Amino acid sequence: MPQSILIVEDDSDIAESLVYNLKREGFRTSIAESGEKALRIALDGRNRPSLVLLDLMLPGMSGSELCRRLRREESTEDLPIIMLTARAAERDKLAGLELGADDYIVKPFSTKEVVARIRAVLRRFEKESIPRYQDDRLTVDFRDMRVACCGSEVKLTRKEFALLSYMINSLGRVATRQQLLDNVWGYNYFGDTRTLDVHIRRLRQKLDGCADTIETVVGVGYRFAGQKQG
Repeated sequence: MPQSILIVEDDSDIAESLVYNLKREGFRTSIAESGEKALRIALDGRNRPSLVLLDLMLPGMSGSELCRRLRREESTEDLPIIMLTARAAERDKLAGLELGADDYIVKPFSTKEVVARIRAVLRRFEKESIPRYQDDRLTVDFRDMRVACCGSEVKLTRKEFALLSYMINSLGRVATRQQLLDNVWGYNYFGDTRTLDVHIRRLRQKLDGCADTIETVVGVGYRFAGQKQG
């Protein structure tokens, strides 16, 4: 079945252009002109979208508030979200990504770029479809977003869990700093790269007795040093 894209956009010209081009690329689409309508569609278990294209400037509930609500709901906490907005300042991009968006596209944009970003985000989520990682100390349940070290539960933020997941899925290989920024904060991320180091430091602190599973490769990035699955 084709993947479904929920377009949350109150500008009818933009929405219809996205519908036309996404259908040509084989996607199913639905439109919500407000945050309230989008929330109802996203929470409908029978028609859950594969990804949300979210405009920030909406009547009623803002796109930021909708993103926050979707991340709070258990059924949509891992739903891929790409923000579409005219706000191009770096602080606005960082705010959107910190809310839980998976990517951020500035208007005006080309529909080819939107399609490419959608495919990239969906591929990234498909790579995380392995249900579970487990070794002698560390257990990671990708579907339920649960982590335990030596039997004790580890509470991670969404970004920390995404970092750990990406490194586990790259088991044995070095994940470069740019790869981690692209895949966790969004493609074409141009913010302060110290953000990555801060999140890695917090992740190690929370992992405690399992912190040594994340190795620093000086000048390159990080590597997950857990056990290979048999």
